[in-house]
Amino acid sequence: MDALNDLLIYLDGFLGSAVWFPALLLLTGLFFSFYLRFPQIRYFRHAISATAGKFDKKGAQGETTHFQALSTALSGTIGTGNIGGVALALHLGGPAALFWMWMTAFFGMTSKFVEVTLSHKYRSVADDGTISGGPMYYMEKGLNAKWLAVIFALATVLSSFGTGSLPQINAIASGLEATFNLEPLITASVLSVLLAFVIIGGITRIARVAAAVVPSMAIIYVIGAVAVIIPNLNNVIPSFLAIFSDAFTGSAATGGFLGATFAYAFDRGVNRGLYSNEAGQGSAPIAHSAARTDESAEEGMVAILEPFIDTIIVCTITGLVILSSGVWAEKFENEFQRADMIFVEGSYEESFLDDSQQLFSFLNGDDSIISVFNGLIQVTAGEAQGENAFTLINSRSIAEDIVFSDLEGPLTGSILIEDGSLVDSNISVKGYSLLHTVPLTTQAFKRGMFGEYGQYIVSIGLVLFAFSTAIAWSYYGDRAMTYLFGSSSVLPYRIVYVVAFFYAALADTTLIWNISLITIVFMTVPNLVGILCMHKEVKKTINNYWAKYNS
Repeated sequence: MDALNDLLIYLDGFLGSAVWFPALLLLTGLFFSFYLRFPQIRYFRHAISATAGKFDKKGAQGETTHFQALSTALSGTIGTGNIGGVALALHLGGPAALFWMWMTAFFGMTSKFVEVTLSHKYRSVADDGTISGGPMYYMEKGLNAKWLAVIFALATVLSSFGTGSLPQINAIASGLEATFNLEPLITASVLSVLLAFVIIGGITRIARVAAAVVPSMAIIYVIGAVAVIIPNLNNVIPSFLAIFSDAFTGSAATGGFLGATFAYAFDRGVNRGLYSNEAGQGSAPIAHSAARTDESAEEGMVAILEPFIDTIIVCTITGLVILSSGVWAEKFENEFQRADMIFVEGSYEESFLDDSQQLFSFLNGDDSIISVFNGLIQVTAGEAQGENAFTLINSRSIAEDIVFSDLEGPLTGSILIEDGSLVDSNISVKGYSLLHTVPLTTQAFKRGMFGEYGQYIVSIGLVLFAFSTAIAWSYYGDRAMTYLFGSSSVLPYRIVYVVAFFYAALADTTLIWNISLITIVFMTVPNLVGILCMHKEVKKTINNYWAKYNS
């Protein structure tokens, strides 16, 4: 698993974490915003009216209403990215990361408008009335690029696991274990059965479930968040100031946080923004293609609301909860995950400026005097002896009060470290360090009016958010399988999807998130290339819609 995680991090260095990817994502949204004269602003009110059914026509083809299509797409986007993804972005990039999440959402509103319009226009309607749609159809029919469509469809299948199945159940399992001490195996077993029941019903059942769950989960989560923000109101303005002031400079080291450069905050903010709202990824168009309307541009306008609701509202609320409560720079007792740990030679403290700068450079792969630790650590009753020989970095922070244990309890003996990593996988490590993803958000919700009970809101919201995301992504994956191999491939795919969902509940969280980073890129790049190539047709389709509407 360590080798796999190292490989994923290496690949991510050329893909999602390389500067070209967030730049391509933002520049595509920027281009369409200017080319179409900022439709995310001009068409916003019209989008609300369309979603409410004001322009519905009897006899229009489709399987879902505008609201159900929007709810299904939102159920696919509002998930762990809104709870754990925001926390991860702030953990890695500091307050500045939230600014770049906003930028991704604002320009992503246009990207999503374009991709949904094209996908709905070129959707395929079967003899029985069922609909298949998505970027692979506009790539084949509109762009005449079957090869690009196949690449995108294959990437969608991979991403249905990397974005939909694996991180969702992993986050649910870790959240319920931390809050209710519920074994991940129990969580995996129960939710896997429920998942199988829902996805067998296809888009109709998925849409009904989404339309019921999405509004409920949003209300519960917002109430809990407001209960944290109100007691910490005096920190809200400083949080906003930090978000904007650090946006182009990076975030300075504070508390256990070792700092973040502009490039790092930009990359993490854009990447996590994409994971949250999926604008440009090409997933939501698959759900919107089933909408009951003959006007593709109208459905595209409905999709404008998604990044706004998902990122500008929900992610901002999560970000303010974490920043105003101050937990993002505090250390908490936790059990360290193997992928988060690295042993380095020598003794370092973040209170020394030179130490924190050297550690930050080391973690970012820049020039640094720090080297990984190799050798034996002598441990007595769980505590390292001669501890000045090494420093343990966990979750990008210096770990404190470290306790080593095996299956029998606190360990006494020798521990072998090779290339900065534990060799014996049976040894567990506990101590104090920074947190990220769901555990960080959970700690933030404890700092509000509900006190310790705030963690239950995170758990309930997480279950609803993440489970609905897994449901929506199963539909995206089976539409891609239908395109590639026909309808007979759907059942085997669903079986594999549920099995992977079960397994991921027991896997390493950091490993799962690194898989998601890779699969997102594979799916997004072909879609961005496709919509850029069809920019003229998008404009023509929009103009035709307004000509009909005005007449």
